[in-house]
Amino acid sequence: MPNTQLGIKMRPSIILCFLLFLCFFLWNASPSSLLPKEALPTKSGYLPVNPSTGSAIFYTFYEAQTPTSPLSQIPLLIWLQGGPGCSSMTGNFLELGPWRVTLSQKEKDVEQLSLEPNPGSWNRIFGLLFLDNPIGTGFSIAATVDEIPRDQISVAKHLFAAINGFIQLDSSFTNRPVYVTGESYAGKYVPAIGYYILKQNEHVQVSKRVNLKGVAIGNGLTDPVTQVATHAANAYFSGLINERQKYELEKAQWEAIKLVKMGNWSEATDARTHVVRLLQNMTGLATLYDYSKRVPYPTDLVTRLLSIEEVKKALGAKESIVFEDCSDVVGEALLADIMKSVKYMVEFLVKNTKVLLYQGHFDLRDGVVSTEAWVKTMKWEGIENFLMAERKVWKVKDDLAGYVQKWENLSNVVVMGAGHLVPTDKPLNSQIMIEDWVLQKGLFANKQKNSVI
Repeated sequence: MPNTQLGIKMRPSIILCFLLFLCFFLWNASPSSLLPKEALPTKSGYLPVNPSTGSAIFYTFYEAQTPTSPLSQIPLLIWLQGGPGCSSMTGNFLELGPWRVTLSQKEKDVEQLSLEPNPGSWNRIFGLLFLDNPIGTGFSIAATVDEIPRDQISVAKHLFAAINGFIQLDSSFTNRPVYVTGESYAGKYVPAIGYYILKQNEHVQVSKRVNLKGVAIGNGLTDPVTQVATHAANAYFSGLINERQKYELEKAQWEAIKLVKMGNWSEATDARTHVVRLLQNMTGLATLYDYSKRVPYPTDLVTRLLSIEEVKKALGAKESIVFEDCSDVVGEALLADIMKSVKYMVEFLVKNTKVLLYQGHFDLRDGVVSTEAWVKTMKWEGIENFLMAERKVWKVKDDLAGYVQKWENLSNVVVMGAGHLVPTDKPLNSQIMIEDWVLQKGLFANKQKNSVI
């Protein structure tokens, strides 16, 4: 009895202690603590592309941190990841978003995921919208596999629906200057949606137009048949392969080009994949995306972060979706599209709006040599003047940041010390680049006289 009575008297205090301990544990261990209030998007959720089936594009939007003018006038940057089928949440949480996922050292030498502010975020003075594109990518919803786009016009139609849906969320978005940006396979998405917007604008009243002011492509795959022919020479003159290997690689490249000319698109994609694997095996590099790195980019951290239920919930994502940084299903859907060129779309865009191309110097996939090869073949009345324009030394705080070449609407930037994911490698320099380009400052200023050698 005495023991029972003692137990009865102690039970409330034991329960209280237990509850306090549980609260402390949950507070410190809860995944939601990874996403502090200040790291939450201004808006996030889903933008329908086919309301009848429920297919929708997932988005996260971050308003400008330090607006320099009324919100209705602040430029809006849209970011599209490549792949095809890779989530723009990689761009958000590893590259140019306001917070980056990283590993921090905790007790007993156990590394834990954490978020830290990104000093090079692209939403310092601009609004920044990330779209998981195409549907089926990241947290986006494809009601059926058949609805996933198979070509760039279909991609553009979905993006157009999503962008218009986003603009309608807030009346202050209506007339904001829009800049569509992206990297890698978005070297096709960006021209496609830019081209589509301008074409649609021709048929609607001014108040209904998307106020597109420019497009920016980082390390883009835009004219694949031209770009695939550059790998051997690029690797050879970088000292990464010898002449025998160069010849072997050239043979593989010509096979991909031959298949493109025959219109055998899926086979051409497979042939290009063979070229890339051959180059990987020959060089033994940790990643072709940056030949200076000893380990690949840590995209797995984003996957780990976005696999946490509380993080999904905080972002407004459908919690039943198993997050993948890149979707094989979407990649397969666009297999026959990969070797098709959108150069003609860039040629149309450069005649009607600003175009920025930028490449990290260390990228062996879609880098400097690859981009210059297709740019030289552009059909545009300004191309000869662009090719002869001075390539200017670009410095940030007296340090060499890269090189800028500009003529009228076309700008090309080589970013030193960066690979395929330029904002990851050079956050502050990429931030300065995008801000100066949008605001036409520094080496991007229109008042600056273009000099031709």
